[in-house]
Amino acid sequence: MSEPSVVIVIVDEDKFIRHFVRVALKAEHMHVFEAATGTAGVAAVGARRPDLIVADTNLHDLGGTDLIRALRACSAAPLIVLSALSAESDKVAALDAGADDYLTKPFGAAELIARIRAHLRRQAGGGRIDAVCVRFGDVTVDLGDRQVLRGGARVHLSPIEFRLLAALAHHAGGC
Repeated sequence: MSEPSVVIVIVDEDKFIRHFVRVALKAEHMHVFEAATGTAGVAAVGARRPDLIVADTNLHDLGGTDLIRALRACSAAPLIVLSALSAESDKVAALDAGADDYLTKPFGAAELIARIRAHLRRQAGGGRIDAVCVRFGDVTVDLGDRQVLRGGARVHLSPIEFRLLAALAHHAGGC
């Protein structure tokens, strides 16, 4: 049997949600790391460099947009928010802070897995999962999404500036 190739970090205080997600993702041959707090989640993301992050933003120690920004500061991996908060304003705030998707609890395993697959396909661009992101210190060049992050914050470049940076990044050996 082969090793799971996709690494997912799940951040949620609810051990039952973590277990539910872990079982569903392991059935899909994904490697799952769990964190019960926002602080532990940020540490796990920094240490594990996951392909995707699933996080509840309603945590006691570090939550909401603060958690999203902290996760974005250490990773450009797709971020799916799981939350019991269903107001449009909560969804908009999470997406504007850097989340890529928002799924309201309760949710089904099939829908979560489908969303994860969609984000991984988009990130991979049909190739290796890590082929579209090149990192230099705190700078991430996302070739698939055509964006640059520095310290988790988006850097606005003109199209020609991005093409030049992408060419340099591609020839640096990261792709």
